[in-house]
Amino acid sequence: MRPLLITDCDEVLLHMVKHFRTWLDEHHDIDFHIGAGDFQKSMRRRDREGPLEPTEMWTLLRAFFPTEMHRQTLVPHAAEALAALAETADIVVLTNLEEECQGPRLEQLARFGIHHRVVCNSGGKGEPVARLVAEHGDPVTVFVDDLAIHHASVARHAPQVHRLHMVSEPELAGAIPPAPEAHARIDDWREAQAWIAARFAEASTHKEPA
Repeated sequence: MRPLLITDCDEVLLHMVKHFRTWLDEHHDIDFHIGAGDFQKSMRRRDREGPLEPTEMWTLLRAFFPTEMHRQTLVPHAAEALAALAETADIVVLTNLEEECQGPRLEQLARFGIHHRVVCNSGGKGEPVARLVAEHGDPVTVFVDDLAIHHASVARHAPQVHRLHMVSEPELAGAIPPAPEAHARIDDWREAQAWIAARFAEASTHKEPA
């Protein structure tokens, strides 16, 4: 049975926030301070005081992807790491996007030489991870994501899965503490590839996540 890697896309495989910041600046007269950590509190319109309302922030985030995905760039070493891991493992990209963005996301990743199944999701990722693990026959599985909330969700619904916290944008990484429910925090794909490969290698010895 082949191991399974379930990975997020934005700020794991592709840079998003710095391109989102440029778009907010160019088209919405909004300043976005990435290093502040909290997205909502980090966005301010130039024509008024105070941060954006939560509804404004989510509206802008949802508006970015359908038309602006072409701005996104590949995280260094991500494609090479996936290619190497795919020699022995199955890979699924689990992304929190609307279903209509699945095709564009597949095309976007293909432009960077990444050709793997894409599953769109809304909300916590624990339940879809559990379903994917079961679908693949319950192999040794590694989950990679930049958000602590998803590591907590996976810990609840699929506790046997190895969980790797990765924040690939340096400006953002410094403001994000390690996810408490992740087994490790690695922000570079060269190191992450080795960590993931080691978890896969442990499958034959039936070790618990460490």
